[in-house]
Amino acid sequence: MRNRTYIKDLNTKTGSEVTIAGWVDVRRDQGKMVFMDMRDMSGKVQCVVLPNHVEAIESAKEVRTEWVLKMTGIVNKRPEKNVKAGILNGDIELEVTAIEVLNKAETPPFQINVDTIGINEDLRMKYKYLDLRTERMQNNIRMRDKIASFFRGYMHKTDFIEIETPILTKGSREYVVPSRLFNGEFYVLPQSPQQFKQLSMVAGFEKYFQIAHCMRDEDTRGDRQPEFSQLDYEMSFVEQEDVILYTEDMFIKLIETVYPEKKISTIPFPRITYAESMEKYGNDKPDMRQDKNDPNELAFCWVVDFPMFEKNSDGEVQAVHHPFTAPKVGDEHLLETDPFKARANAYDLVLNGYELGGGSIRIHQRELQNRIFELLGLSKETIEARFGHILKSFEFGAPPHGGCAHGIDRIVMILQNEPNIREVIAFPKTGEGKDLMMGSPSEISEKQLKELGIQVKK
Repeated sequence: MRNRTYIKDLNTKTGSEVTIAGWVDVRRDQGKMVFMDMRDMSGKVQCVVLPNHVEAIESAKEVRTEWVLKMTGIVNKRPEKNVKAGILNGDIELEVTAIEVLNKAETPPFQINVDTIGINEDLRMKYKYLDLRTERMQNNIRMRDKIASFFRGYMHKTDFIEIETPILTKGSREYVVPSRLFNGEFYVLPQSPQQFKQLSMVAGFEKYFQIAHCMRDEDTRGDRQPEFSQLDYEMSFVEQEDVILYTEDMFIKLIETVYPEKKISTIPFPRITYAESMEKYGNDKPDMRQDKNDPNELAFCWVVDFPMFEKNSDGEVQAVHHPFTAPKVGDEHLLETDPFKARANAYDLVLNGYELGGGSIRIHQRELQNRIFELLGLSKETIEARFGHILKSFEFGAPPHGGCAHGIDRIVMILQNEPNIREVIAFPKTGEGKDLMMGSPSEISEKQLKELGIQVKK
């Protein structure tokens, strides 16, 4: 729209005629005149329609909240007694001379100009595009953008390159995508870019990152989503201390830059072993805040020295982190004598009792990686079928490497003081993994099933 002025810039246009466009946030009909608060992406402003502007007052009498309007008017200073100090445009108002209705709106299923945190969440999910108009949700998504932008900028300044890795890949317990061209064969959607970032190190990039979209097909929990975003990064020729110090500096600068009102309790971040954390706090995500009622206190800490292996509910051996994690230096011999005592060269970053993410120094030698797979109970044939490609890559000069991954959703949730990650995702699923707005998951047609060579049993 040519010659449009954003609402945030109106205070520089006092005495001038301007054109704005946006939504009616509040409307107050006082008989001879009509007051409206107009809202666009940049802010709000009070508008007044006076009776001497005949066509404008006729339109204003018809207008309702959430209608989309284009307005022309004069920016005036408010009388001293009506000035609202400390808010955007609290000292000005727009005297409206013309109104163009760009679109009408039905009465919304809930109020847009109030905080919707107390509204039925299923209703908010069904009309998510309306929920996103509210001030709190707009702020959450815009702050998420600032956090993601900071991470990208920081990574680029420190010589990392952003590499996009495939979404259609190979795996076991993930979401599956049937191939139409190869009936009976399937892609999977990755839980993380783990193998691709390691292969990027083998490829010689040395410093990789991306804000990766990941999928997790597991039983739903309130603080989990079937799809999520993570800041993912990997470095070559590093040890655990290098990764920890790099990560720590990045998060300190994030808070200083984007959330200067918040205070980090302890710098450098405290470190605690997994065993100490379990003994003292009863979990591996210790909340080290001094005052848990202070919304601006940030208590980061590192948890290190996790065990390499544990037993699952079926009594089978599984990796505590993932099978590509190297053993802690000095514990390699325990893999043969007492593997459950072997510690991993891994580290988790915790903030206010939440795991932000973690990482490890990876295995970069075929023999050791193969041995880990064997300890996990995988047969020679299974190892080759599932991991032969990465094992082969280790034979071509794979450098030592390690990295980290942090959940963007959880970072934003904590920094925005929200109760769950659904409040900081633009279009989240419910706690049960459903999209109530789009109506997914859903059935597909018999024609599609036939093309894919799939028969559904209910």
